[in-house]
Amino acid sequence: MSFRSFPVALGLFLAAVSLNAQSIGLPGLDDGPKTQVSASLLSEVSAAAPGEAFRVAVKVVHAAGSHTYGKVLPPEIIGKPTKLIWMLPEGWKMEELPWPAVHPFKGLDGTASEGYEGTVYLPAKIIPPANGAIGSTAELQVKVDGLVCDDKSCMPFKQEAKINLALAAMPQVNAEQAAIFDKLPALEKTAAETPPAKAAGGEAAAAVPPTFLFIMFSAFVGGLILNIMPCVFPVLGIKVVGVVQQAGEDRKQVVLHGLVYTLGVLVMFWALGGLVVALGKGWGFQLQSAGFNYALAAFFLIFGLNMAGVFEIGASAVGVGANLQAKHGLGGSFFSGLLATVVATPCSAPFLGTALGFAVKLPAPQAMLLFSLIGLGLASPFLLLSAFPKLVSVLPRPGAWMESFKQGMSFLLFGTVCYMLWVLTGMVEGLPMLWLMLSLVLVGLGCWIYGRWSLPHKPARTRLIAVLLALAAIGGGLRLGWPHIEKQPAGAHGAKFENGLLWEPWSEAKIKELTAAGKPVYIDFTAKWCLTCQVNKRVYPDARIQELFKKYGVVAVKADYTNEDEPIKQAFTALGRGAVPVNALYIPGVKEPLVLPEILTVDNLSEALGKLQK
Repeated sequence: MSFRSFPVALGLFLAAVSLNAQSIGLPGLDDGPKTQVSASLLSEVSAAAPGEAFRVAVKVVHAAGSHTYGKVLPPEIIGKPTKLIWMLPEGWKMEELPWPAVHPFKGLDGTASEGYEGTVYLPAKIIPPANGAIGSTAELQVKVDGLVCDDKSCMPFKQEAKINLALAAMPQVNAEQAAIFDKLPALEKTAAETPPAKAAGGEAAAAVPPTFLFIMFSAFVGGLILNIMPCVFPVLGIKVVGVVQQAGEDRKQVVLHGLVYTLGVLVMFWALGGLVVALGKGWGFQLQSAGFNYALAAFFLIFGLNMAGVFEIGASAVGVGANLQAKHGLGGSFFSGLLATVVATPCSAPFLGTALGFAVKLPAPQAMLLFSLIGLGLASPFLLLSAFPKLVSVLPRPGAWMESFKQGMSFLLFGTVCYMLWVLTGMVEGLPMLWLMLSLVLVGLGCWIYGRWSLPHKPARTRLIAVLLALAAIGGGLRLGWPHIEKQPAGAHGAKFENGLLWEPWSEAKIKELTAAGKPVYIDFTAKWCLTCQVNKRVYPDARIQELFKKYGVVAVKADYTNEDEPIKQAFTALGRGAVPVNALYIPGVKEPLVLPEILTVDNLSEALGKLQK
């Protein structure tokens, strides 16, 4: 399998895992069997007062032997988190309260799981508008979205519950529900701990924080997982070359290289951790920068040409070479650790989102410990080889074959260059993209000049001229190709035909116009750097999907989040999602849009579109 196809294959694998984990093979958009779980909405007041907060609770009743899941699932639990999607009148707000503790039980495959059984109350805080009219009536509505399971099967379900409350000059306690609310979190004890109030329509997505030890463990495991991600795989190949070259050599030196490599990883993670803590931002969005993508493309091109044998710059510069035991070999290992971290960060978001989101809430020392554990997880495979010489000794002995092996590994880097260029096509269009690609040709020319004439047996004058020409070509190429992106307003470009459908560009005004006209609208919140988004696009060319779009006159809208776009971010955040991909269907006559599962299939998209005929 070529490296170019590796991200797609990996995406399909992750999609398959997600499909299995969430039982998406079953209809995911219909309510589950009423006999397994039912939901109703309770209020601690029979009449509310303007501006005065009160509690409500979603009462979830499970049939014997059935269970649902908590607000957040640990990585080792297979299931689907239970979500509450609130639909409140204009001006009303909701704040979250802690949910009850989950209970352990056995999953379908006999593994340990956890969730809710019997009758459970999921509380929330409601705040009426301060200027609400006395005597008016408001409808509070909530949609419960989850997965109900028994010992034989699981079934996704969505149920709605609602109550009507009048506004009075003073709140009136609902005596019938007093016993229930006496056992739920009191407002005065939780107000300082709950997130800022959400406007009507927001989704109850925040969770009771996991334990600190569990977050630390997740950080280490997440770092370990990064070793098999496509962003890191080329660097691992490079380090394999280094390990192979050290086989049979001084074991103390091998261990020392492993420790220095680990130090390089940690130094970069400490720097990135400090930045994340200072800015309060997550990872993964470096790829929204065209300059960052271009710099990586040029860097991997130079690195790949070096491995392919076009030129040699020595072990101390890139961490791989003919002899890691040279004077500057330790510097090479340190550099390799830095490099592994740089290329790992764009891949970390899907696996470390919980840990990283938790980091910004921790005191600085604990947050830095978390980032240190991520780094140790990333560095642990090579460190393990270094610490246990017997593992190193089973590797093949050095020989002439190593040069061919090293050159073969260069094609992984060339594949990475292609991927970076593909991401850039979503940021740079027209003639600037052509200049960008030609600039990499100049960079390659500079590397070839250096490798062809800056050789030890050449005269000093020839070597000097070669170095100057190489620097001029590389520098000129980088100057020519460096992308300068001008911010485009949403909807600035016309419709485009992609994957068998005509896509209109997203804008808030356009969505309002289309929905007001009674047209069904399908929005794909996507990004070039989002691998799952690209996997989802495989469903659009399907004949059944295209026929349904045509049959119901669905307007396809593409909200491209490849470049940072705050209005688009606010739009998918309002749908209860924190990151792309997000796919939503606006059905005429239905107040709230239908948000599809994160992983699209022909079946679940067809089922969603089929609701247009009702």
